[in-house]
Amino acid sequence: MTTKQRICITVNGVRHEREVEPRLTLVDFLRHELYLGGTHVGCEHGICGVCTVLIDGRSARSCLALAVQADGCDVTTVEGLRDGATAQLHPIQQAFVEAHGLQCGFCTPGFMMTTLELLTENADPSDDEIKEALGGNLCRCTGYESIIASVRLAARRLREQQGA
Repeated sequence: MTTKQRICITVNGVRHEREVEPRLTLVDFLRHELYLGGTHVGCEHGICGVCTVLIDGRSARSCLALAVQADGCDVTTVEGLRDGATAQLHPIQQAFVEAHGLQCGFCTPGFMMTTLELLTENADPSDDEIKEALGGNLCRCTGYESIIASVRLAARRLREQQGA
């Protein structure tokens, strides 16, 4: 018999308290408890990167993390990028649209969240730094050139926004 554990997680700025099975993965918590379907389930082994979210500002594979491990943490999903008040796309999302980094879209949320972490730490990454940061995310459509162009465009737009 499994005893449920009470957790409190802030997701995209909203605090959520739930009782969950200790073995519930974070990706399943996000998708099935909070109905946030933007975080996709891919390999379920942490290899493909489609389930990438930010936990306290750091990228994490939500298929490998348990929901109970995120207790007390601040989680950001791809849904958290869009401005809630205006519904305006985040510059990263807009850049992926404009530079055709979307392809089929399955891997896109993971790439966007990895990009957010990269650009938070490095506002003007080189192509090699972009490739290194995105190296843990897989695209089956082979859209890597467009994805890299999307990251470059997002970086430029974010720098312009910040007046750099």
